[in-house]
Amino acid sequence: MQDSFHCGQRISVVGTTGSGKTTLARRIAQQLQVPHVELDALHWEPGWTEASDQVFRDRITEALAGDRWVVDGNYSKARDLVWSRADTVVFLDYPFWLVMNRLLRRTVQRSFRQEELWNGNRENVWLSFFSQNSILLWLLQTYQRNRKKYPALFQQPEYAHLSVIHLQSPKTTEDWLLNLSELATQPAVSPALKQLPLEQP
Repeated sequence: MQDSFHCGQRISVVGTTGSGKTTLARRIAQQLQVPHVELDALHWEPGWTEASDQVFRDRITEALAGDRWVVDGNYSKARDLVWSRADTVVFLDYPFWLVMNRLLRRTVQRSFRQEELWNGNRENVWLSFFSQNSILLWLLQTYQRNRKKYPALFQQPEYAHLSVIHLQSPKTTEDWLLNLSELATQPAVSPALKQLPLEQP
């Protein structure tokens, strides 16, 4: 495992709920001109029904059959499929209140605009704020767990082939994106980014 700013061609974007995984994955895919795969879209059936594990894994296998792609999502039941094929993991690790503010704003907008997410599913005020499945509650329950979990996973021998890009602030992310096209074709870390410090939350 490497912890650098070098980027490969098969990229997994992970991070806590609300950190901006899908938005970043779309931007990476656009810059590199590669397919973007959103795991949520493969997981959720109409009516917020979860696909069976086998159907979900089959869909992922098909979606990641190519040599170049960007995938976003945290599903542990599919991690072996995604990370065994990936060469790079981008870990979004932003401060809690930044993530919470972003998630709150996004959830309110989606709920009131009735924006369709996947397969006809939409967020609503009750589901988002008052139910046991509240995405805001999910953030509270998983934020610290994810911050500990991912660094530990990166140390596992089965993931030693992965280059890990650990982004701890939006500024660091923007700096990395500015250099992405160049980095994706270089065998080593760009000198311009070699000295770029990772900001602490």
